[in-house]
Amino acid sequence: MGYTNVDLKGKIMEMYPEIGKHGISVGLDFSKEKNAYIVKFAKDKHELTTHLEKKDADECMDGIKCVYLGVQIGQFIKNFEIIENE
Repeated sequence: MGYTNVDLKGKIMEMYPEIGKHGISVGLDFSKEKNAYIVKFAKDKHELTTHLEKKDADECMDGIKCVYLGVQIGQFIKNFEIIENE
């Protein structure tokens, strides 16, 4: 399956609208060494770096939500909201 990093980032933003809603930036690069995408979420001084296996990225592009990535996004948002409310 052929797609670019921009395509994958767009798909992630589409599938997880809470990223944009909370003003979180997303960066991603493919690591040939790990055969996975390195995904970085950031807002203000807070960052979370995780990876998305190639197989999961392919499924994401097919419209299948990646549970692992969704959990990571949810945890980042939850942690950020807790910090904001302190």
